[in-house]
Amino acid sequence: MHSADNSAPRTAFSQELRALEEKFAGRRVRLSEILEATRGRGFDLLLVFVSMPFVTPIPLPGLSTPFGFVAMLIGARLAVGRHPWLPRRLLERELPPDFVHKLLKTAARLVRLLEYVLRPRLAFMHQWGMFRRLAGGLIMISGFLMLLPLPVPYTNFFPAVTVLLFAAGSLERDGVFFLAGCLFFAVTVAFFVAVGMGGAHALDGLWRLFNGA
Repeated sequence: MHSADNSAPRTAFSQELRALEEKFAGRRVRLSEILEATRGRGFDLLLVFVSMPFVTPIPLPGLSTPFGFVAMLIGARLAVGRHPWLPRRLLERELPPDFVHKLLKTAARLVRLLEYVLRPRLAFMHQWGMFRRLAGGLIMISGFLMLLPLPVPYTNFFPAVTVLLFAAGSLERDGVFFLAGCLFFAVTVAFFVAVGMGGAHALDGLWRLFNGA
């Protein structure tokens, strides 16, 4: 998804995150600063950044709406074959220093583990427009699901992991992670269908209860 020169030396993702942690220590950080600091991998890093807080079973409604919107907007641009773009209001949004520090520290540890399995494989999946557009479409839908304020465990987790897999795969041109993202998206859809069916069943039960059926 990024536009960096494929022949240029590539810093390990975890090292880049640790460098950002030091760079932004003790101050509020704008999203635009994160993009500027990543030298060509900014939007992939941003997708990882906005998905990381939700790789937990507990919904975070205060963050899920703006972060889900960011993922949805980036995905929508990729889906139509255009360069990622965000409104200035979002780019200038400041994040608290403690939040940024904890998030980058946790992200660096997780990505360090991912780097044991991330490597350039099936690179055509990140080079062909058809696959990039597919990834963008699935990221867009996952971002939309992230921003829904549903008070149900794992409603943020499944779409966030989908976004994380696509973004991590793009960072290292790893087609295996692209396929994993597609698979996890299918799991995400199945989960939300099950939640929807369960909610419909509960509402039907309440209707019958209050109407004496």
